[in-house]
Amino acid sequence: MLELVREHPRYGYRRIWALLRREGWRVNRKRIHRLWRREGLKVPQKQRKKRHLGQSANGCARRRAEHKDHVWAWDFIFDRTRDGRPLKWLTLVDEYTRENLALEVGRGMTAEAVIDVLADLLVVRGVPNHIRSDNGPEFIAAAIRAWLGYAGVQTLYIEPGSPWENGYAESFNSRFRDELLAREEWDALSEARAYGTRYRLEYNQRRPHSALGYQTPAEFAAGCAAASVRPTASLRQPHIRTPGINPLPVSQPILS
Repeated sequence: MLELVREHPRYGYRRIWALLRREGWRVNRKRIHRLWRREGLKVPQKQRKKRHLGQSANGCARRRAEHKDHVWAWDFIFDRTRDGRPLKWLTLVDEYTRENLALEVGRGMTAEAVIDVLADLLVVRGVPNHIRSDNGPEFIAAAIRAWLGYAGVQTLYIEPGSPWENGYAESFNSRFRDELLAREEWDALSEARAYGTRYRLEYNQRRPHSALGYQTPAEFAAGCAAASVRPTASLRQPHIRTPGINPLPVSQPILS
């Protein structure tokens, strides 16, 4: 219910109830009304216009990856556990090597959680030149944009309503859903995490990729020049302040 409210802030509880029924939830309108009141929900009287940062010039057809770690792409894909509770997967790929760099899942995922995933990855992998995404609230959040700016990563936001402009992320998501999410059903979040880890290793290490001449992404990446990776030392910044993130002293890297 809360996911639908965030997606449709102008809908009242009756319309949210109707959407839930369409999705297969066996729930009556009175129960939704009780939950609506308990959560203190109401249709806002004043609306704030949504800011869109994307443009077609940032799409994967116009801004192509030229080497390993030149452009990363990330997105979200959704699923549920057997009890109907949501699963939110964060997927991140290197557009040049087709490697799946991160595949994280939670019941929800805030901007701060996204930063944690990316921070851990940059320590191991190095700093990409660009990262491409849609205009999802997690990706355009002030905390995300500020953190990426300090890290020296340029953002490429695609045109709103044009998922094909983030084609590499969409392609991975399609394969991930077809090869795992559509085939497996989980009882718990921990089970989904275990399967996700196994899928990422299988995808990178064993799955031949047609666009790479049927090499695996790991094999193709191993043959790429290592000079394209920027060191994490460039990520040291004095007293970084972003919403929800504590400032760090000059002597401490922001990714530690």
